[in-house]
Amino acid sequence: MSLSFITLGIGDAFSALRYSSCFAVEAEDQVLLVDCPHPIRKMMREASESSGVPLDADRVSAVALTHLHADHASGLESLGYFSFFVLQRKLEVLAHPAVADRLWEGNLAAGMECLIERRGEPPNDKHFEDYFRHTPLSTETAVRHGPFLIESRMTYHHVPTTALRIHAGGRCLGYSADTAFDEGLIDWLSKADLIIHETNYGVHTPYEKLAALPAELRARMRLIHYPDDFDTSASVIEPLAQGRRYNV
Repeated sequence: MSLSFITLGIGDAFSALRYSSCFAVEAEDQVLLVDCPHPIRKMMREASESSGVPLDADRVSAVALTHLHADHASGLESLGYFSFFVLQRKLEVLAHPAVADRLWEGNLAAGMECLIERRGEPPNDKHFEDYFRHTPLSTETAVRHGPFLIESRMTYHHVPTTALRIHAGGRCLGYSADTAFDEGLIDWLSKADLIIHETNYGVHTPYEKLAALPAELRARMRLIHYPDDFDTSASVIEPLAQGRRYNV
């Protein structure tokens, strides 16, 4: 299997049934997480049990982060700490500079900037670089990470967000990330062999817009980030199932 992915979560931020949207992409025995919600290690363990694919933090070579909303990024603190204390290595984060700009000061610093290493000693100030390595993604050129070649494109969302095209083994996986319906983005994603596209309410993509796309494109599309009340049985586009492995 040259390029595959395991769904760790498929729900939205308000789901009472499913974990938040996140998946692990695998090629050449290397695992790239796309987004990192909490509780990420529990999500990996349960997906490992259901899919039969061994998954844990030690197999994750990097996290490709699409944006900073908590349902996509809240697990970075725990995974960063686990990498620092247990694996004794830095966690690589692949993110566009516009996404990474407030990652430390706006999200992680409050919980990670000070460590008390010995009783009675003052806190030891920490910085992003103590826990993580940042590899910038670009909307102009593809970025290489191991077997993966990653392209990105900005989407229309509340905060800076990037869609992704991930290439490996002669195949390409497209991911819309969170976005309003965007014909230009659909065209960009259509170059991929398989497309994962979100659908939800508000400033997201309505299912009806995706259902009206050409049949050939819908056949290569899978749905994620759908609300709990979404009628999966009536969908003309296959919804992803949590904890399953898919080939691209």
